[in-house]
Amino acid sequence: MDFESLVLAIRLAAAEIGRPMPTFDLALQRYWEHNHPGETLDEYMLRRTRLSGLPGARNLSGQVQSALADVAQAVALPGTVGNVVGQGLRTVVRALRERQHRVRALAECRRFADLLEATPDQEALSYYPHLLAWDLANVPPRHRATLVVLLDTFEDVGDRVHRDLERLVQRVVWLMPGTLFVITGRNRLQWDDPRLEGQLDWAGEEFWPQLAGGAVQEPRQHTVGYLSAGDCETYLSRRLTRDGRPMMDDATRHLITANSHGLPLYLDLAAMRFLDLYRRRGRVPVANEFNLDFPALVARTFRDLSPETRRVLRSVSLLETFSVPLASAAAGLDHDAPAQDLVDRPFVDQDVDAPWPYRLHALVRDAVREMDSTSDDRWTSADWRRAARRVFDALGREDLSQRGRLVSALRQGLALSHQFDLPLGWLEDAAFRYVDDFVWEPIEPPADSAGDGSTTPAQALATALSAVAQRQRHHRGRTAQQLRAVLGSGALPESLEELPRYFLAECDRDLGNFQSSLDGMRQVADASGRLSATARRGLIHLARRIGDFPQAQQAATHLGVEGRQDRVMGDLYWAQGSIALACSSYAAARDQAPAAGQPGEAALSQSCLAFAAAFQDRPRAAEQIARAEELLAGVTIRWAEVQTRIASLVRDAGIADDLSERAEAVAAEAREAGLTSSLAYVRFAECLHAHLADGADALVSARDRLRRECVDGVEFAYLVELTYLMADEEPPAGLPRATWLDTTDQVRARWAGLTEDRRRESATTRQGD
Repeated sequence: MDFESLVLAIRLAAAEIGRPMPTFDLALQRYWEHNHPGETLDEYMLRRTRLSGLPGARNLSGQVQSALADVAQAVALPGTVGNVVGQGLRTVVRALRERQHRVRALAECRRFADLLEATPDQEALSYYPHLLAWDLANVPPRHRATLVVLLDTFEDVGDRVHRDLERLVQRVVWLMPGTLFVITGRNRLQWDDPRLEGQLDWAGEEFWPQLAGGAVQEPRQHTVGYLSAGDCETYLSRRLTRDGRPMMDDATRHLITANSHGLPLYLDLAAMRFLDLYRRRGRVPVANEFNLDFPALVARTFRDLSPETRRVLRSVSLLETFSVPLASAAAGLDHDAPAQDLVDRPFVDQDVDAPWPYRLHALVRDAVREMDSTSDDRWTSADWRRAARRVFDALGREDLSQRGRLVSALRQGLALSHQFDLPLGWLEDAAFRYVDDFVWEPIEPPADSAGDGSTTPAQALATALSAVAQRQRHHRGRTAQQLRAVLGSGALPESLEELPRYFLAECDRDLGNFQSSLDGMRQVADASGRLSATARRGLIHLARRIGDFPQAQQAATHLGVEGRQDRVMGDLYWAQGSIALACSSYAAARDQAPAAGQPGEAALSQSCLAFAAAFQDRPRAAEQIARAEELLAGVTIRWAEVQTRIASLVRDAGIADDLSERAEAVAAEAREAGLTSSLAYVRFAECLHAHLADGADALVSARDRLRRECVDGVEFAYLVELTYLMADEEPPAGLPRATWLDTTDQVRARWAGLTEDRRRESATTRQGD
């Protein structure tokens, strides 16, 4: 489930109580109208069978409407609250803040008014469970019930690097102290680790004492898989039966239970060994044949396998995940029967949704390598190196057109290359394909196994890819530092140096290091390598930042589809005030991307389209912003996420009373990420708002702020010039002037016309409110 569906599912569970949840439902209604315009809750749930199948789905809509009607009556609004925007919302919030007697009960929820006024985005939605907890606590005693929320397969929420969704889920748990959350998954919950501060809202033992090791008070964290002695006995009794009776005698079961320490895998292996011995000998094995610790049991199981199956097992122990054909190729076999025999064993897990479906149990992987120092047919270090070469080559021959397989192959191939000092080979092509779109799954650098501080090519490449991905979540300065270190190490082959060099130049551009970015982009573009077209696009962005639009346009005509020419042309057109041309170019770029398998490029182009549309067509802009948010939900592109929020500012310029506060929040996010262009666009949106709503003095103040914070020499001076042109004023003599695609008078006419149309529209909207 996505986070929105999770919150809805929790509300649906509460619906079974049969009572309205007024504070939560009013906030939910506002969120829903903002994020799902024209779609009712019932329609939404009908299309999502997981939600529509929950018992509370039949009651939710009626409860929400009942709660809205009660609030509307309390604040003297006709009917229900209806659209929780505009005057209706302001009336409700004013009544709450003034603690009017009819809404005093709701006003006791101290954060209710604040959350109603907050921008109804996913961040705000993650705080709404506080309202639901308050509503549940205020249900009359005879209707009260304890809400229990089971979050299964929790490993799907985060990957130990990107914790964005985990942060939201943790917030829900924290804000609902009266609800029992049962969280299960393959990984231990790490919320008690203080090192996660900053990634999660609440991290450390003082917040989660019952998650820490050694806690005895419930509810606490249990290591999944360690069964009680009674459960072990029950399992062994039912696992193998004959004529309805357990095949194992009491002594055998007791011994296996004692040696297993409750580990289910041990029980599986013991049961499998028991059955193998029974079939070979025709008699029931005796207890002393199972007096084995875990490595010894794996060794016995290993010896029971055929030589070819043992060869496959050793080979796939070098892999995290594998398929039957991949396992056969890794073992150097031309037939699949041994690999098929292996995957039928209980110590091989299967996940049909993984890039490759099979995975050795982690304990078995470790035990296979450890026991190979003592087994009769053990492999030498040279044998393991040859196996690693086979596994590495087999990975490279796999079809990596699917993104999940590409990333999985990169992770495993980099680890093998580093551990066994293998040439990068196919990893070079895979690395360039990885950075070709804006979908950034984590690539963790291998550990320094040599311990001498040296850097292998695989380590350097993995560090570069990790830095490229992490720049979507960290300040660009941190990414730049990592990429400089990679280039300084000299570990990468010359054919790969353009990768960190280009992204370093991109970071320098975002950080405002114009000359460094220009030098880096030129170096990559002149090398005519895999990223030369991308670097040429980067040079065009730099030319646009200094207002040299004809040069940018001339260079853009040679980019083609590979260089994302349409998106670049859209960037040029909106600055000229040619909004229709900009929207058309962005739409073309968005529509081309899926055919090339680039969902990130589609989302990025859509965010640009939303921004451009916001200058001219507010209703259309709302649709485009919603579509951008939908596309961005599946990728992580920090700049595009911020650009979409800026589009909302532009759309509401001249109308929104809280635009300054919203703009500050977006500006803070831009600074946190090191995005100078985003900060400049925020300040430009404030200038537009001042011109439309607040008059000449406010425009002068906003313009000065734009110039003071964002203009560095000629960089972004064109935005300041536009603030004069839209107001039909003459820019001062000392301001660097842009070279427009048309004459200055034509650009002035277009921007003055845009703002005049917006002013009339704003006046009409305000009168309607």
